Amino acid sequence: MDRIGAASVEKKLRKWQSLLHDGEVWKMNCFITSGCFRLYRFSPDGTDHTLRFGVENWWISDQESYNHDRPSECNIEALTASTVILWPKLKWEELLHTIPALKLFQDQLFARSLEMSNRRIYSLISGSAEERYLEFQKTYPNVFNQVPLHMVASYLGISRETLSRVRASFTKK
Repeated sequence: MDRIGAASVEKKLRKWQSLLHDGEVWKMNCFITSGCFRLYRFSPDGTDHTLRFGVENWWISDQESYNHDRPSECNIEALTASTVILWPKLKWEELLHTIPALKLFQDQLFARSLEMSNRRIYSLISGSAEERYLEFQKTYPNVFNQVPLHMVASYLGISRETLSRVRASFTKK
């Protein structure tokens, strides 16, 4: 634990402060100790699309940029005042080589992340707006209090108006 801690840096971010801008290469592992983040990217028409939220005790990253050392197409921003622990890529890789339990932990995280991504893709292609909303509430129970609703709608792949209608229908029940 001492080696893992010594290789890291704690960073505090203000609300709306960026951790990654598109065009930059992501070279960190990032663990969220407090706050809320979103990973998003822009479509050619300028619309932003929320790919993922990250909350306390979760990891957030642009794995494509990290794995291939190429400029990111994504942005990561703090949606609230937040604190993260960062490990530079080279230090993280050294830790993985010297601490087998950390490598196993990372493999388990990646497996869970893939499972969650597959579940989300399936939900987007097969679920109704109501079903996606319920799944979102289950996955991110505290995000509604921290995130503008247009970002939630973007994550769910629906308009703000549809999100308002869905939320109202559950409030009436």
